[in-house]
Amino acid sequence: MANHKSALKRHRQSLKRNLRNRMTRTRIKNVVKAVRAAVEEKDTTKAQDALRTATSVLDKAASKNVLHNRCAARRIARLQRAVNAISA
Repeated sequence: MANHKSALKRHRQSLKRNLRNRMTRTRIKNVVKAVRAAVEEKDTTKAQDALRTATSVLDKAASKNVLHNRCAARRIARLQRAVNAISA
């Protein structure tokens, strides 16, 4: 454990960020799971609503650097493709 005042503060900040990032990653997993479940049920309206939520959550996570921008874009594209497949 650090002894300097600034290092102690940095440690506290890193713990807070770690918790926030973990919560965000858990939320991402849950919203993606909701979209996939709606796609498996072939419920288009439910899938589109879930996709809208998932897109928002993924974009927000990318803007906060919890996820890389391209990773978020790739996940959104794959979910969009799955929803479009059941809509057609």
